[in-house]
Amino acid sequence: MHPEFEAVIGLEVHCQLATETKIFCSCPARIPADQSVSEIAVNSNTCPICAGHPGTLPVLNQKVVEFAIQAGLATHSRINLKNRFARKHYFYPDLPKGYQISQFELPICENGWLNIETDAGPKKIQIQRIHMEEDAGKNVHMSGFSLVNLNRAGVPLIEIVTGPDMKTADEAGAYLRALYAVVTYLGICDGNLQEGNFRCDANVSVMPKGSTVFGTRTEIKNVNSFRFVEKAIEYEIARQIEVIRSGGRVVLETRTYDSDKDITISMRSKEEAQDYRYFTEPDLIPLTIDEAWIRKIESGLPELPEQMKSRLVSSLGLSVYDAGVLTGSKTLAEFFDRVVHKLGNPALAKPAANWVTGEVSRLINEQGIEIQQSRILPEHIADLVRLVHDQVLSSTAAKQVLALVWNSGEAVEVIVDREGLKQVSDVGSLDPIIQRVIEGNAKQAADFRSGKDKLLGFFVGQVMKESGGKANPALLGELIKKKLLG
Repeated sequence: MHPEFEAVIGLEVHCQLATETKIFCSCPARIPADQSVSEIAVNSNTCPICAGHPGTLPVLNQKVVEFAIQAGLATHSRINLKNRFARKHYFYPDLPKGYQISQFELPICENGWLNIETDAGPKKIQIQRIHMEEDAGKNVHMSGFSLVNLNRAGVPLIEIVTGPDMKTADEAGAYLRALYAVVTYLGICDGNLQEGNFRCDANVSVMPKGSTVFGTRTEIKNVNSFRFVEKAIEYEIARQIEVIRSGGRVVLETRTYDSDKDITISMRSKEEAQDYRYFTEPDLIPLTIDEAWIRKIESGLPELPEQMKSRLVSSLGLSVYDAGVLTGSKTLAEFFDRVVHKLGNPALAKPAANWVTGEVSRLINEQGIEIQQSRILPEHIADLVRLVHDQVLSSTAAKQVLALVWNSGEAVEVIVDREGLKQVSDVGSLDPIIQRVIEGNAKQAADFRSGKDKLLGFFVGQVMKESGGKANPALLGELIKKKLLG
């Protein structure tokens, strides 16, 4: 960021709801777990209602309203007891009716917020509104022509709109991850970023530092990766600053992000504000929500990320950082909870957290999978933590065991016994190894005796290497020191 400028960022997140059927008809809305979008026959999940045939009437799916209320409660929003649907008009091939049923002046939720962690501490991001709407279809562009697949048309969405509260790409990324955690903990969104379940439009502008007048914004459309959103925002901030400093003018436009080139590209101008000609949807009566129903939904909410984070810090003594990493993913958080349950000892929660946020997370990130798709089970991590704590395994040997567990899924004890990885704590067995290392490094031994104490670490490392990583490092320091000093 140039020191003379600051950025203003607002996000609009489209969250596809995990209902079984579409928002206004009974066509399937969810992709079976064993299939992908590409495996569903084109235009097979459609009917006259979601295909926009004349004379058809929408019927609101109650589950969509329930999920929207859950999202509102989890983001501290006000639930409007009276709200209604509106027609949003625009013409595009994947919008069969020529309008989208959405909400305008009376959305279901307003005035909420989410906390994020920044380098300067917690920051509250305002959520202006959450509204329900139907998704459009999908254009499939071929060589010289395009086709339209309406399987996605009518799939229920909530759009979650923030205030212009974020100043950096990192803050935008932190907000998106926090919101993603909320909707996946609730179970109202499958959270498959690759399939577009959770996608984001970013509004970005820059202004002179200290100014109260926002600059002209650009909108970056439909980015479905946390990292890509951050990179797109970083590029767009730098691009706008360069335009202004070179004497140009930032124009109001819609842009897309090219991840291969790491740039944003202009799609269409918005210099003349688009008139969506909103008006009340005549085929749906105004929606009145009962306060008792809201309270019933609230009583059934699961433990949410912020609540779990507080519990891990207060009851298990984890750091705020470790608790934040663990609760950033519902599957990882649930896995860690099961590890702690298997251990049965809260004092071992910290080393367990180190394993889950460290080696385990590294392995699943390298493979690009979720923890439940791996062969690693909670009992594997619990056994490793216990064996290291009891000095049966060294941390080095434990990493070897974890790598073998990752490939085979075998029990930890089976691997330890077969590979002969138990830590050697017998002084009689270690003494000749220490003697050989000292004799083979006479100069370093003399330097240690002359006062270079830091060389003790060198000797510990050499003995560990000589013992194949099996020597107990907790004993080695004192044993080597005694041997060196005679």
